[in-house]
Amino acid sequence: MFRKTNSNPQISLLSGVNQHLTGSAGRRFSDPTAWHNTFYTQVVSKIDEEIFSVLFSEKEGAPNASIKTLIGMMILKEGQGYSDEKLYEDCRFNLLTRKALGLINMDDEIPAESTYYLFRYRISDYHASNQIDLFRECFSQITSEQIIEFNVSGKSLRTDSKLIGSNIAFYSRYELIHKTLLLYYKHILHKQTELLSKENRDILTDFIKEKSASTVYTSDKKEINTRLILLGKLIHNILDTSNESDNKHYKTLKRVFLEQYKVIDDSQIEIIPGKDVSAQSTQSPHDTDCDFRSKNGKKTKGYSHNLTETCDSDNTVDLITDVQVEPASQADNDFVKPAIENSQEILPDKIENLHADGAYNSEDNQEFTDEEDINFYLTGFQGKPGRYDLTIHNGQLQVIDTHTNQEIPVVVTKNNKYRIETEKGYRYFTDKDIESCRLRKQTDELPKKIGNKRNNVEASIFQLAYPLRKDKTKYRGLFKNRVWAILRSLWVNFVRIANNLKETAKNTGLNVSHALHLICFINLFQITPKLTQLELSGRSRSVFWQSYFFTAFWES
Repeated sequence: MFRKTNSNPQISLLSGVNQHLTGSAGRRFSDPTAWHNTFYTQVVSKIDEEIFSVLFSEKEGAPNASIKTLIGMMILKEGQGYSDEKLYEDCRFNLLTRKALGLINMDDEIPAESTYYLFRYRISDYHASNQIDLFRECFSQITSEQIIEFNVSGKSLRTDSKLIGSNIAFYSRYELIHKTLLLYYKHILHKQTELLSKENRDILTDFIKEKSASTVYTSDKKEINTRLILLGKLIHNILDTSNESDNKHYKTLKRVFLEQYKVIDDSQIEIIPGKDVSAQSTQSPHDTDCDFRSKNGKKTKGYSHNLTETCDSDNTVDLITDVQVEPASQADNDFVKPAIENSQEILPDKIENLHADGAYNSEDNQEFTDEEDINFYLTGFQGKPGRYDLTIHNGQLQVIDTHTNQEIPVVVTKNNKYRIETEKGYRYFTDKDIESCRLRKQTDELPKKIGNKRNNVEASIFQLAYPLRKDKTKYRGLFKNRVWAILRSLWVNFVRIANNLKETAKNTGLNVSHALHLICFINLFQITPKLTQLELSGRSRSVFWQSYFFTAFWES
């Protein structure tokens, strides 16, 4: 039976950490604005364990460790960029880390490593079976409570994305196919080689002994193409004779074959031209979820991470409200609708403004934001502005050549396109071209205050990927990368809240000090007339004032 964690743990008289810390150490340990106490109150204690109750049977399989502690450990791991070994070392011996997880006594046990890994596996397995992301639900639940507590306005949002590479090697086409075959052989085929003909077994033995990187380096294009065909025929025969069609390595091998080859007949295999291979094709047999994308001249085989956060000018703290991770080939404009819908679920305010760059623009997004009555502010359009300024006046298209500043006559064609005549021939414009020109001009006319709002989301993107080396993720697979991004976003939100609480406490402390001085100053004017009536020597008068200010400070 699923059991919740006790929300009011008892401090032991003998093993309580507070009992053994005195002076400044004790004060810092108990400081409510210190990071470890803030992490517990603003993150760990807010985790709704009921979300994860579906992982455990009604009759058996109750968690043998606190789910709040397990989730807290995962957030700390990704937040601090720890390895598993470093995480467990801190959880066992670092008093601040233990306090952050709610372990207030020296003899409080942390979850065993096996429990930690089993819990992660159960979440992943539940997602694979039900397509429900429990971490996303946990993120939304925690963030919604933080938004209410800190009165975060969600009327204005901003969004941006970042490509993060998978931790896989960049393979040539030949290496990809060869290594996929070797992976299948290692897990399945080495037990079934007798199913192949002697000829195919001999060819397979040759490929197993080969180092594909060396082959690519020492062979010319013609030799590589010959071996690619031979490799394709072998894989085709293996797929036909194998009886492991439900195995994941079989599915990967078949997917790679279908992406790279086409079968003319049973005896003829052809290579698909490289330009016809999709960007969604397999990039590595070790990470079949990642895609290929080239952005701003940078080639990435990995995932696109999209963050959406609040940016209302009245907020004292802005929080990330939505995290999306998709294969790298996903277009930025596909993130807009789910970002708004997911954010609206946890925001008490109606979303009124969305700030994004030009890559998020599309006709569907313009229609969606219009239907939702959201101002869609776009900045930083990709590419250079066109030579021609296109404007609709009284239902007619006006075309101005920005180089000569002259208006050019426009002809409407039969298929409702617009045509002008240039020195090089005819130039055609569509309604999409006209709309793009309008949006560019609208962007140029935006007040600087509005235009700059989107820029700050880049700081969140930087913080998301901060612990990574060379912008490569530590995990393989789409779901694991989604979990990582969610945990990192929870940590980023926590840091912002912790900084806000420290700043508030600092300002409050200054105000109290000013108030005490004011009390003493007011009382000074009230007591001075009476003091002049007393016959006190200089030293007695000095002692009197010291006693007075001390008493006034203490009582107030």
